[in-house]
Amino acid sequence: MRTWFITGASRGLGRAFADAALDRGDRVVAASRTITRADFDERHGDRLLALTLDVTDRAAVVAAVATAVEHFGRLDIVVNNAGTLSMGMIEEFTEAEARAQFEVNFFGALWVSQAVLPHLRAQRSGHIVQVSSIAALGGFPSTGLYSASKFALEGMSEALAMEAAAFDITVSIVQPGGYWTDLYTSVRATTPMDAYAPLRAELERQWAEGSIDSEPRLAAEALLRLVDSDDPPLRLLLGSMVYDLAFDISRRRMDTWAGWEQVSRAAEQAVAAPEQTR
Repeated sequence: MRTWFITGASRGLGRAFADAALDRGDRVVAASRTITRADFDERHGDRLLALTLDVTDRAAVVAAVATAVEHFGRLDIVVNNAGTLSMGMIEEFTEAEARAQFEVNFFGALWVSQAVLPHLRAQRSGHIVQVSSIAALGGFPSTGLYSASKFALEGMSEALAMEAAAFDITVSIVQPGGYWTDLYTSVRATTPMDAYAPLRAELERQWAEGSIDSEPRLAAEALLRLVDSDDPPLRLLLGSMVYDLAFDISRRRMDTWAGWEQVSRAAEQAVAAPEQTR
């Protein structure tokens, strides 16, 4: 029986992850801004601890993790799933709106990672799963700040994976595609500027063609396979569309790098350190 700590566990992917862990007999600390035990099946009994938590509050995160460890004695799998989506063109974002996007998607995951590390280091085991996004594969019109927050999460997580490995702690980045959650229905939008009306209209035309998303249950099944693996990857793509897009973006980047190889190599020429002048 393993113990999970899952943020954003009241709905969407987080809820699917919590249900899957509970259904297999594990213990779950389900954390969210709005959550109660009544949200879950009573049959899970004392294997479930529901904690109200705003991940942007660092002190509250530290306290919640301490409560979880005190309650269950340890943590084995930590899933940083809490996230929000803000949409708008880069120029349209106010400072407050831009910072708010990072507060949950990046800093929330950072605070949880920092809070659990002392406990995982002490037991010399654990698996931290950072739920990223297809948006971390590249920037796209109207979701630039969301992409930026996920890029930041992945950069931090890559370094964390190397640092935590010394203590037998694993870090994995999960990049999901489209799932039927309330992420899109709870979107925060900027105040639109007239200059971007044509681009926004084109995007709306593309979106009007419809989206075929998947059940969160499938993402939960993939997550179980990830944490059960004896050799879990640093990155895991969830969905055929994301898989194909990742390869397409990577190929285009490699083609660009190759096309500019001469310029890149000419920009480097090793020389001795210059003498310091007083």
